[in-house]
Amino acid sequence: LAVCVIDDQVARKLFAFDDPLGLDLKISGSYYQVVGIVSQVTPAETTGAFGTKPATASKGGGVTGNVYIPLTTAKCRFPELDFRISGGKQSAEQVELQKITVKVGSAKQVLPIRDILDALLAHLHKKQDYNIVVPLELLRQAARTRRIFSIVLGSIAAISLLVGGIGIMNIMLATVSERTREIGIRRALGARKRDIIIQFLSETLLLTWVGGVLGIILGSLIPALVTYFGHMPTIITGSSLVLAFGISAAVGITFGLYPAYRAANMDPIESLRH
Repeated sequence: LAVCVIDDQVARKLFAFDDPLGLDLKISGSYYQVVGIVSQVTPAETTGAFGTKPATASKGGGVTGNVYIPLTTAKCRFPELDFRISGGKQSAEQVELQKITVKVGSAKQVLPIRDILDALLAHLHKKQDYNIVVPLELLRQAARTRRIFSIVLGSIAAISLLVGGIGIMNIMLATVSERTREIGIRRALGARKRDIIIQFLSETLLLTWVGGVLGIILGSLIPALVTYFGHMPTIITGSSLVLAFGISAAVGITFGLYPAYRAANMDPIESLRH
């Protein structure tokens, strides 16, 4: 026995003094068992695997209201009607899927996925009653925009690293000048140039790593706030964190070499006189 769901208007008019659940309802010569009651809604508001049809029952002629039956049942028992599915909403017009939007992970997957979908649909439909549209031009434009955006962001990041590196180098040069006597004492006690270089490079690396950690914290916090308040998904990968530490180390070594070599090449005697 087929099943159906009726709205409260049909329930009041046909089953005013009875509980309709479990009772049979005759529609167009076929019987359906009532398995549920819903509030009255318009057909355009219905979603799911149910069709809708104005109720005509054996208990008193025409009745205004909605009776919902499974779509597969509707297709079999009402072949004279067409059923339309569009955007998850159904109306009694035609069984027809208007559009399927497929989202892929990257632009490189578009053409392979298109070929897979084409083969699958050709196997299922047995005829060319579909059309696969791939907006390649939009994808190319989006790729160009991302490329320009990446170049701009990369330029800003490079300038920021350059300015930050110059600032670190100036700080270390000032540190070398302030610690001239310390350098002279270490050299007089037997420290080699390599020891002085390692000392100042280590201090520079420590300074840049502290800045890198602060940058990673801010760089993780800001996207989290954007995701929370702006409802925009953001992704932070482990490789980006490793890259941030690597860039911090590279900046520290690059801009710390000159102050370290300058400290190592100081004359110990002149340094002690300072």
